[in-house]
Amino acid sequence: MSQGKSSQSNGSSSSSAGPRVAIVYGSPSDTQTMSKAGATLERFGVTYEEVSLSAHRAPRTLAEWVGQLRERGISIVIAGAGLAAALPGAVASMTTLPVIGVPISGGALDGMDSMLAIAQMPPGVPVATVGLNNSTNAAILAIQILALGDPDLGLKLATFKDEFEQAAADSLADVAAARA
Repeated sequence: MSQGKSSQSNGSSSSSAGPRVAIVYGSPSDTQTMSKAGATLERFGVTYEEVSLSAHRAPRTLAEWVGQLRERGISIVIAGAGLAAALPGAVASMTTLPVIGVPISGGALDGMDSMLAIAQMPPGVPVATVGLNNSTNAAILAIQILALGDPDLGLKLATFKDEFEQAAADSLADVAAARA
């Protein structure tokens, strides 16, 4: 069914044995950018599947894949796309699952076209949009959504946020100490 790389995390979460998040991108050349989402999900023990499917080159295959997401236990889709960036919107148009779009840089406008295409969806077809190439933030947003119904994941997220804040405070203290 997939065109390009397809994999599933070995990580586990307390409330689901199968993948909870689907990561999809339009071209195998997007793998490096989108792999950061998978690495972030793994850090939190969130299972996922990853596939490369083009909205333009394989629309029927994409529709079939999207149509099976819910029955496979998927709760959220992270969709990355560059240039015309149709993939996140195409996925969002075919499902009621939350879709998080990751604009990927490239082309004559170096990703601004994909950023705008993903952010400017018509009413009724929302796609949450993160920054250019920022699949890490897409994964964090997916984790935040999942944590609404998963207290264990919520605790992991709170710890992550605390550690993130502490690292920023430590960095600021280092700068202050260097000035003294």
